[in-house]
Amino acid sequence: MARSAAKTFGFLLAATGAAHFAAPQVFEPVSAAAFPEDTRSWVYRNGATELAIGLAVVNRRTRKLGFAAFAAYGAWLGSRVAAGR
Repeated sequence: MARSAAKTFGFLLAATGAAHFAAPQVFEPVSAAAFPEDTRSWVYRNGATELAIGLAVVNRRTRKLGFAAFAAYGAWLGSRVAAGR
């Protein structure tokens, strides 16, 4: 992925993570599928995770780690949704 595209992706992911704190009610319906109990708390946890991963992707030194964390996070979220069905 080109450097500028990676930075853009990182900023967008970090902004999405920050949005979890600004408007958690927007993320609750989506999060409820994977986290039916204590959903609001999970919205904040996921927001913090997305913010951290996004910032890792933005930084050139931590970009590879950030993308690895993004892949692991995506797999974990997918497993949570699958387990809830």
